[in-house]
Amino acid sequence: MTETSWLLCQPDVYGPSQYGVQSQGGTVLRGETNMTVHNRVNSLKSAKTPRARIRVVIVEDEALFREMLVGALSRQSNLEVVDTADDAENAIALARTARPDVMLMDIELGGEMDGIDAALAIKRESPQIGILILSSHDNPRYVTSLPLGESTGWGYLLKQTVRDIATLGQAIEGCARGLVVMDPAVMTKLHPREESAVGALTPRQQEVLRLLAEGLSNAAIARRLSLEERSVESYINVIYQHLGLSGESEINMRVKAALAFLKSLQAW
Repeated sequence: MTETSWLLCQPDVYGPSQYGVQSQGGTVLRGETNMTVHNRVNSLKSAKTPRARIRVVIVEDEALFREMLVGALSRQSNLEVVDTADDAENAIALARTARPDVMLMDIELGGEMDGIDAALAIKRESPQIGILILSSHDNPRYVTSLPLGESTGWGYLLKQTVRDIATLGQAIEGCARGLVVMDPAVMTKLHPREESAVGALTPRQQEVLRLLAEGLSNAAIARRLSLEERSVESYINVIYQHLGLSGESEINMRVKAALAFLKSLQAW
């Protein structure tokens, strides 16, 4: 994956300041290229630190691809494939019995439930389990059906953009840590709902907020948009006012603004 992936830490995650915004309220990080999560994730100290090897259940109805994933992920030193399923019902059962840290989930599964239905059911029952959707569908409506702004430990990657197993492994590790990991090819197809507080912002304010939600610093946003840094600060202060964010630390307000942005998204 050659573009930036979106990473939103769970509350209670701490990280070095050079890795993005940090606080007890949460941390927003930004990947650089090839979804470079690995070193950053290793530096985080979370209340929900996964075991030395991350327990993974693979849910995929195509037998050949499922076995390929088992073989490839089993060779990763930090991952342990504990079981597989080929339909939603078995996936939900394994979430209860196999004690996985992450479920790697396809969307199209045999039976009445698809992967999204199974993922939502698993999260309702076991919110600590990370869910990484690995799909060939770039329809953003699948992403907007996930409660990204309300719970963490979610991921959505496209099979066609994951170019190596290391990238997939890093995404699995991110979900195990409680991050939100999104494929940028899908995120570019989303925009804030007009009736939302974010949708009421001007196009430029939304652009600034989008970059803030990626985890960029004010200086990085200024460079990206060819603005003065103090202009970016002014935009962000106005955004905070529109979103009703005040009386908290700058870091907490950035995290809440990023959450508001994720919650507002819908397909074009």
